[in-house]
Amino acid sequence: MRLRCSLKFISVYLTFMKFHSLLFLSVLIINFGCRSPSTTEDKLAETSKSVVNSRFQSILDSSLVRGSILIFYSKKQTFFSNDFDWAQKSFLPASTFKIANSINALENGIVKNDNSMFYWDGEPKFLKSWEQDMNFYQAYQRSCVPCYQEIARKTGVEKMTATLSKIGYPGMVFDSSSIDQFWLEGASKISQFEQIDFLRRLEAKELAVSEKTYGIMKKIMLLNETKDYKLLGKTGWAVNRDDNIGWFVGYAVTKENTYFMATNIKPTDDFDMSQFGEIRMEVTLKALAGLK
Repeated sequence: MRLRCSLKFISVYLTFMKFHSLLFLSVLIINFGCRSPSTTEDKLAETSKSVVNSRFQSILDSSLVRGSILIFYSKKQTFFSNDFDWAQKSFLPASTFKIANSINALENGIVKNDNSMFYWDGEPKFLKSWEQDMNFYQAYQRSCVPCYQEIARKTGVEKMTATLSKIGYPGMVFDSSSIDQFWLEGASKISQFEQIDFLRRLEAKELAVSEKTYGIMKKIMLLNETKDYKLLGKTGWAVNRDDNIGWFVGYAVTKENTYFMATNIKPTDDFDMSQFGEIRMEVTLKALAGLK
């Protein structure tokens, strides 16, 4: 689960840029996966149990997708998954990065609160729901890519670097040319274990962010609330060389426990891609229902 830094690559790169120092500063590629061996993710893994749940695999099989559902049952300090090897693999975060990017927006003053506005430029967008003015809460709930690209551009490489380092969000690789797309394409990667580690620290208020940011994040991340639980999270969908990668990450808070979830799936050849948007959360909640 530990992330590795390529010192050899850095050395070669620095040598290559020896006579181009100014250019180098503008295009420096930053890999936030370089954390110390003693990360909270490692500590959590050392103090928790791992249980293979065959029911999770049955859920995926019947849904015609492959991948891994990973759930952390915090009360029992236990991870459940159908495939722990898959859960350790890293993938583009896609729109699940909107959680970290939302924190970035709030901490750097790019948005003041959940009512801060984003204005449509009048150009056609990938989704019709993005072709309108919307506030920060709506931008998160509608997963408005142009809105979050605007946030990233306003943030810039230096501030994005500092913020992701401060909150311990690993694996992001970007420079000035990819600042508004690095979570959708390129070399950025995060694993299911790392997603859960980040969510756990967010929910426990262990990130170096303000109380205001915590409060707004809980508001915009809320997907459903009943008398029995609150569900917070984010879906994600990336296409990497025609390879569809689907995510759902989040957590459910009940009176007795908090369940942290990270699902990463890919469609099989027989899957109906018109259902891919819904299936990511659907299989996760089916798995969760079997644990409760």
